[in-house]
This record gives sequence, C-alpha cells and structure tokens, in this order.
Amino acid sequence: MAGGWATDGAVNEQIEVSTQEALARMRLRNRAGGESLSECADCGEPIPEARRLAQPGVKLCISCQSEADRVLRPTGGMNRRASKDSLLK
Repeated sequence: MAGGWATDGAVNEQIEVSTQEALARMRLRNRAGGESLSECADCGEPIPEARRLAQPGVKLCISCQSEADRVLRPTGGMNRRASKDSLLK
C-alpha cells in the first residue's frame, strides 16, 4: 500500500534500484582484467602465485592491497527520499 504521491510497490522498486546500483559499484571496483603482475606495483615485493591464480589481474601484494582497502572508504548509499529535517532548511 502506497501513501501520498508514491505508487504501489514504490518502496520495493527503490530497494531494487539501490541494490542494483550497489552491485554495479562493487563489480566496477572488483573488476580485474589482464594478466596478474609477478611483483607488486607499489612496493616491488613478489606476489604469491596462489594470490595471482585466485584473483586474476591482481596488481598489488596482500599488504599493499590491505592498505589500499583501508584507505578506500565505501560510498554510502544514495538516499533518494528527503528527510523532514532537510525539507525544513
């Protein structure tokens, strides 16, 4: 049941769109291509063969990738609904 100007199923549609956008961001971030490097692009340390086989296209060693992941903050979901506070400003 929808209320106000929303159509029936609007909440489910929004959940579906948000989920699809999150999956697209994840796939874009995790897209690996090409050949794995044998040495880390940042520090030059050798990348273990098991890592190169497990994740094709890997460019960083485990410690450099861990640091890159720590620095990279996930983007928050987009809130398409206005909150009452934002409408009052």
